[in-house]
Amino acid sequence: MRRVFSVMVLVPLCTLVLWAVDNSKLLDAATQTVHSMTTGEKPIPSSLLRDAKCVAVVPKLTKAGLIVGGEHGNGLVTCRTSSGWSAPVFITITGGSVGFQAGGEHQEIVLLMNNQGKHELINGHWDLGAEAVAAGPTGDSVGKSESTGWKAPVLSYSHSSGAYAGANLQGSKIDLDDDANHNLYGKSASIQSILDGQARTPEAAEHFLSALEQVAGK
Repeated sequence: MRRVFSVMVLVPLCTLVLWAVDNSKLLDAATQTVHSMTTGEKPIPSSLLRDAKCVAVVPKLTKAGLIVGGEHGNGLVTCRTSSGWSAPVFITITGGSVGFQAGGEHQEIVLLMNNQGKHELINGHWDLGAEAVAAGPTGDSVGKSESTGWKAPVLSYSHSSGAYAGANLQGSKIDLDDDANHNLYGKSASIQSILDGQARTPEAAEHFLSALEQVAGK
């Protein structure tokens, strides 16, 4: 009886430990993505970062296939509040992609969201159609984007380890990782309350938020 009870106690504890390890790695990877994609030859423009209401980071979006492929990635999103960036919410991106794809390939993804994008995100499930996401401008095209206004709810940026020229996320879906979020913040915490800054920032997320604050401001 004692052995059965011990197993019942150890299983949830092991689950929590595995969760902590996996998501700590995700936060560390997201921090590296913020650094790598805001420096170099074609960084994400600081002016757009400072205008973003929310920022999502997917350190590893995997695509694979020859004719018709798929994509999947785990990431996190944080939103700007009156006191700085909110505690992060964990998300997943899934979907299909059509075209010539020579084998598997990985991308780092950063999504910048305006107020409309934040509103859609809080709904918990978001299909990224043609009107929802646009490739983010870099270099000479930034001035044109600023003068015409930020119309798409999401601007997407990518850094590819393979042959893809950019992030084509149309047709993908953003979902909340409910298990990860409930384990961290409790089942009573709503996504809106977390992104509005009402949840305490986990210690493991402090480096990520600090890196983002350096390039996007508070």
